[in-house]
Amino acid sequence: MSALSELGKEITVCQRCDLYKNATHAVPGEGPENADIMFIGEAPGANEDQQGRPFVGASGKFLDQLIASIGLSRDQVFIANVVKHRPPENREPLPSEIAACKNWLDHQIAIIKPRMIVTLGRHSMARFFPDKTISKIHGTAEKRDGVIYFAMYHPAAALHQGNLRSEIEKDMLKIPGLLDEMQEKPQAAEKPQQMSMF
Repeated sequence: MSALSELGKEITVCQRCDLYKNATHAVPGEGPENADIMFIGEAPGANEDQQGRPFVGASGKFLDQLIASIGLSRDQVFIANVVKHRPPENREPLPSEIAACKNWLDHQIAIIKPRMIVTLGRHSMARFFPDKTISKIHGTAEKRDGVIYFAMYHPAAALHQGNLRSEIEKDMLKIPGLLDEMQEKPQAAEKPQQMSMF
């Protein structure tokens, strides 16, 4: 069994916070261990809780379309969330719950070693871009230690605010160029920097 599968099994029995008490299934995340891109959302919703898979509801369908728009399919990327069990009534995860789950996400990132981490929504963004606001930094990237961190609105935002849909679609289309740019200029252990296309 792969290291990622082993980790997934551990996540399914996690009791580090109380979220597991009301959840049907843990949602560790899914995708290949050698994925170039990791998409990290906030928390599982009702559909995800039922199926034990991330992004399988309406916002997941939109995410699938977004991934297809850059010539990839869902099984070529890794999709996860900041917390691995559904918060009751789809409320936002609490800081203590995010902290309890941090180690799982850290381990997933360490195993996958993605070239790019795409944050989906405010809670995911806060993990990698502390003290920033999503309305200001969405569609922008920062490179740290050979990894591109790219902030986007959560796909669900387009379902609630239709005017954000085109913003999200435009931001997604920047991803291939960012990966190409990184390939052209490989640099190890550099200081954080804004990518040149911004």
